[in-house]
Amino acid sequence: MKKQTVSLLVLLLAASGFFFSCGNTVNKNAYALEFDSIQVNETAHLFGDTAKPACNLILNFAYASQSSDVRLKDSLNTFFLSACFGDKYMAMTPEEAVKKYTEKYVGDYRNDLEPMYKKDEQDKEDEESIGAWYSYYKGIESHVQLCNTLILTYRIDYNEYTGGAHGIYMSTFLNLDLKTLSPIRLDDLFEGDYKEALTDLLWKQLMADNNVSTRQELEDMGYATTGDLEPIENFYLDPTGITFYYNVYEIAPYVMGATKITLSYEDIAHLMNGEFITLSSAIKADGE
Repeated sequence: MKKQTVSLLVLLLAASGFFFSCGNTVNKNAYALEFDSIQVNETAHLFGDTAKPACNLILNFAYASQSSDVRLKDSLNTFFLSACFGDKYMAMTPEEAVKKYTEKYVGDYRNDLEPMYKKDEQDKEDEESIGAWYSYYKGIESHVQLCNTLILTYRIDYNEYTGGAHGIYMSTFLNLDLKTLSPIRLDDLFEGDYKEALTDLLWKQLMADNNVSTRQELEDMGYATTGDLEPIENFYLDPTGITFYYNVYEIAPYVMGATKITLSYEDIAHLMNGEFITLSSAIKADGE
């Protein structure tokens, strides 16, 4: 395990209380925050025998390493740990959580598969064909994609193989309001009954992205065949607009991969509330 420093100085508003406290607000003073990453590349063989199949775990966990406000740092890391590894790890230090998660992944792999592998070895003669189904891998890589005085966007990329025809991969985005240290939802950004209008804009943009003029043409290509195309909470903001990120199988077959649809701030201006207008202006200014 090694630690790689990826320093990013940003001006943040310091949290006035811990994440779980009520009325968690942000002070007016600005603080410098630094992010590091903890990296793991762990390979473990069944029965500890290098001639047998193995699992491979790759982690690149980004976390807040320094801040003049310790409570701010701890609050952010609580979110990051929960998003990457699950709620049972969110009260741990980053180093402890990564260590415990690695140990559990290896332990579960061996405990779950060693009895089955031993039986397959006894029943079958072709060890190579057996081994292919027992070679597992998992990757979790995260980084801070956007950070200013108003918002922090944390991206997590997963990929995993547990036997079968192919692995699975996905990306998720955690958007945090740095004034309240709470997740940003679509209801926090748009006014009134916005979902139907936003859905229409998503369809129109997806048609433009694929150079077609009807929804039926998109469906013939495979879109909206595994799930409905509608606004989802897996989104991120950047200077160009809001991007909705649909992972494999959510609206299209695996072979088509993930689908990203970006709506410009100009296209959604009539749906945005006042706070979103302020936020988008700050993000666009940072990108200039």
